[in-house]
Amino acid sequence: MHLKKPTPGDVIAGISVALLALPQGLAYAELAGMPAQYGLFAAGFPSLLAAIFASSPYLQTGPVALTALLTFGALQGIAEPFSSEYIELAALLALMVGVIRLFLGICKMGFIAVLLTDAVVLGFTTGAAILIISSQLPKSLGLENLSGGIISSGWEAITSPNQWEAGSILFSLGTIFVLFGGKLIHRLFPGVLVAVISGILISNLISYDGPVVGEIKSGFVPFKFSFDWGSTWELMLPAIVIAIIGFAEPASIAKTFSKDHKSAWNPNKEFVSQGVANLAAALSNAFPVGGSFGRSSLNKFAGAESPWSGAITGAFVLVVLPFTSVLSELPNAILGATVIGAVMKLIIPSNFINLLKNRPRQALIAIGTLLATILTSPRIDRGIIIGLILSLVNYLFERFKG
Repeated sequence: MHLKKPTPGDVIAGISVALLALPQGLAYAELAGMPAQYGLFAAGFPSLLAAIFASSPYLQTGPVALTALLTFGALQGIAEPFSSEYIELAALLALMVGVIRLFLGICKMGFIAVLLTDAVVLGFTTGAAILIISSQLPKSLGLENLSGGIISSGWEAITSPNQWEAGSILFSLGTIFVLFGGKLIHRLFPGVLVAVISGILISNLISYDGPVVGEIKSGFVPFKFSFDWGSTWELMLPAIVIAIIGFAEPASIAKTFSKDHKSAWNPNKEFVSQGVANLAAALSNAFPVGGSFGRSSLNKFAGAESPWSGAITGAFVLVVLPFTSVLSELPNAILGATVIGAVMKLIIPSNFINLLKNRPRQALIAIGTLLATILTSPRIDRGIIIGLILSLVNYLFERFKG
């Protein structure tokens, strides 16, 4: 972290991002198969410690949708989601991801981040976004305890209107309206915060009896210093995939902002930063974390000038942890709609159309990766591997053809 003192902009931006990270943490924890409060643990120390090593003044670290889904895919076949064994494995996975990223950063292997072709990344992120939206549809429509996979549960939720819960639908529509309508008022409109506060007030006012977050254990982070090493080898491949694929998002964030401001960014430092963040997540008994494009954008626009803003975000979350029980009455539908609103922007059909017109073989790789990601869910780490194989086959074809 830069030695200069935090500016007022850093303080304002850091607190603004923290107010967004709290509800998002709850949502992404459940997406990862973890009890909601663990998303708050993932937003505290990881954000605080990542800021010390970050090269980008705007990058915000913590729970994110893509890494949460990758975590669920890696663990759901080994342990029952939300169980104590599952929580143990999530912390171990975060530790492994942290060690791998830290190793890559120390060995100055940041160039690995650029090895993923645009076609593979396009197909994978689109497929992951579709899966994330599908996973949140039951929650947004008020359906509970659906059996089956992610896609089948989403399809069942859509095709079972007789089971829809009216309150959940209203909360979901209201949340989407606030998220997108607020941006028309001002790009910094705190849509998530407004939706969450309004949802809690309305839920209490009308004694809402639909699905809510439920009990959140308030208190400080439960530090973890021992791990169940028995599943290390089983988690090795998912950990490598999360360490590299999950790094693509923070790398693209830092790179994009550095271009805008013509400032340098160091992928090796960001690998170290993200590695330290995941080590912190493991010690916080949480799950793997990454860089958030939405929270980083808010951080930049709210006036952040240095990595201090990320440290302030983490510190603020830690300070309010003892009081987070007030979120227990938050309707589940608001969390589901918040996640859907966050990942909708990742689905851009025009990108596929442009590839089909200009680079048809790359388009086939993107479409193949997309289908592989969906068909291999929830083990979407296998989808990205299939995409890389398709890219390698295309590379060999072009080389031998030439």
